[in-house]
Amino acid sequence: MSEVESATVNQSVWHGGGSPYAIGSKKLGMWLFIISDALTFSALLVAYTYLRIATPNWPTPFHFSPSIVFSSVMTFCLLTSSLTMVMAVHAMHGGRRPATVKWLLATMLAGTAFVVLHAAEWRNLIVHEQVTPFGNPWDVPLFGATFFALTGLHMAHVTIGVIYLGIIAFAVSRKKFNAEDVEVSGLYWHFVDLVWMFIFPLVYLMSARI
Repeated sequence: MSEVESATVNQSVWHGGGSPYAIGSKKLGMWLFIISDALTFSALLVAYTYLRIATPNWPTPFHFSPSIVFSSVMTFCLLTSSLTMVMAVHAMHGGRRPATVKWLLATMLAGTAFVVLHAAEWRNLIVHEQVTPFGNPWDVPLFGATFFALTGLHMAHVTIGVIYLGIIAFAVSRKKFNAEDVEVSGLYWHFVDLVWMFIFPLVYLMSARI
């Protein structure tokens, strides 16, 4: 094949100016971030699981009330927020910006409720159960370290997500950004929700005090 024919074939495949991976750069960047972040959470979950199995006297500090009740309501908040996020993406694809903003605000409200309830749960553990990142009444110091590291990292992600959605909602209300921007923010939010679906049963339900 001559150089001219080779150049013609290459140009027919991709002319430049678009993504050769058939996906927008914003969405591709978010997927790469999600993959890297998933590795971080996976490492923490595996470490927590190993320590739990290897420690015979692993504590069970989570009473049905308030710990399991609070964490169940927190789970409901995140599941609800996933639904409202889907509705926001759907509305934006339909060009309904006011509806998109309303659904984004509803998602932010559910995320904020999650953070508030999680902070209350932390306060209960610290004040009433005497559990801190550096110690606890059961003399299993790594319990507090792994618990607060895992749940704290997730709560930080939710907090960042609420701020992120606030920026998106403000921009959409000002007739900026497009459907891809809302969809990319939805990818992040669904990832945060999915991570909690692993943390909730592994950390809370399996360490509930019956």
